[in-house]
Amino acid sequence: MADISNIITLCFVFTTWATLWFFYKTSKSKKVLFGIIIWMSIISALGISGFYRTTEVFPPRLIFLLGPGILFVLLIFLTKRGREFSDNLDLKWLTLLHVIRIPIEIILFYVFLEGLIPDLMTFEGYNFDILSGLSAPIIYYLVFIKKWIGSKGLLFWNIICLLLLINILTIAFLSAQTPFQQLAFNQPNIGVAYFPFVWLPAVIVPIVLFSHVAAIRMLFKSGL
Repeated sequence: MADISNIITLCFVFTTWATLWFFYKTSKSKKVLFGIIIWMSIISALGISGFYRTTEVFPPRLIFLLGPGILFVLLIFLTKRGREFSDNLDLKWLTLLHVIRIPIEIILFYVFLEGLIPDLMTFEGYNFDILSGLSAPIIYYLVFIKKWIGSKGLLFWNIICLLLLINILTIAFLSAQTPFQQLAFNQPNIGVAYFPFVWLPAVIVPIVLFSHVAAIRMLFKSGL
């Protein structure tokens, strides 16, 4: 078991469930929520068993943390039913959902202090994802309350925040102990292989990714 304080662990668990709550508010789908919880349960069992911490196999088991969620997001937009689902989401809640990136980045910083991820993955390194979380309520206020910013501004914000997400995903992948590791050999990314932090790449990241892609699609369809 990784040497991570109980407070950090509880904060992360709370943040994960907060992510699910935000996503439920935007989708209003109990079936989707139930499906995510089942997936979380499977990931949890594998995480507790130490499945993802095995590095002497190919393909690396860490791929099975992020891969299925990313693949599922892509499949949603390749099916008619999936596109209909994404087009009926609440754009306001899709925007507010990204505030969860604030506690996520703070938690990652403390996980770094525990020696389980490199500083590259924190806001002291090359992870600027916290800016997405900090700006989310501001963008929500300016777009939906004051209406000082229109659809083009919201689209631009979503694209920038999506690029920030891709940036940290790339750093995290290249810092993990796999045959593809290119960064952080002194302090590799091993924290996400432990429960409950397995939920970050397997659940939270796909939800955040889906939220951006769905919002961008909706904004393009609206004709801006």
